[in-house]
Amino acid sequence: MQSHPQPATVESNQLSPTERSRIRRCADRASYRRDDIYRLIDDLKTGHIGFVSDGLPVVIPMTVWRVDDHLYFHSLNKSRLHKLCEAGAQLCISFAECSEWVLAKSAYHHSANYRSVVIYGQAERVTDPQQFDRAFEVVINQIEAGRWEQVRAPNAKERKITALMRIPIEEGAFKQRQAGPSEEPEDMGLPVLHGTVPVCPFHAEKQGS
Repeated sequence: MQSHPQPATVESNQLSPTERSRIRRCADRASYRRDDIYRLIDDLKTGHIGFVSDGLPVVIPMTVWRVDDHLYFHSLNKSRLHKLCEAGAQLCISFAECSEWVLAKSAYHHSANYRSVVIYGQAERVTDPQQFDRAFEVVINQIEAGRWEQVRAPNAKERKITALMRIPIEEGAFKQRQAGPSEEPEDMGLPVLHGTVPVCPFHAEKQGS
């Protein structure tokens, strides 16, 4: 059982997109509402953190969660990611969930139904012990309500080797597709199934083969 997600604490429910975060393709599917963005982050808690290291792009999948209006993630103290964050590196963190395959009567119009979020910004290290504990308390209690009160809190050694990073949710966008296939009128007579199918049955069938 998961605890109720943390609500937004800022007055505005809208993020302010910039040139790098504004959705241009299929802009009608975009949203900059914190409600939409926060819901997906809270549902997944798995993000892909993108950054540039030694002139090369790097993307790492990590546990990323939300407390109020900040994203949190952690790495080893003095790790590459920690050092880059301390140096003020710009990060791009993405979340994506594909729920359905969209089957059309033409190859071109096959698609997917999905939700996605992209957040931009800089991260800072959390050093205050109370803030450190609260961040982990939130995610652990979201996994199982009341679990934080039952487990041992981080000790001094664990705190020392853990770099807990925080990034404000200020710039980003949400995008989704939730619809059936787009068909050309001349294709409608083709004797082939069209519609939506869940992603999971495809995975189950593949694993069982």
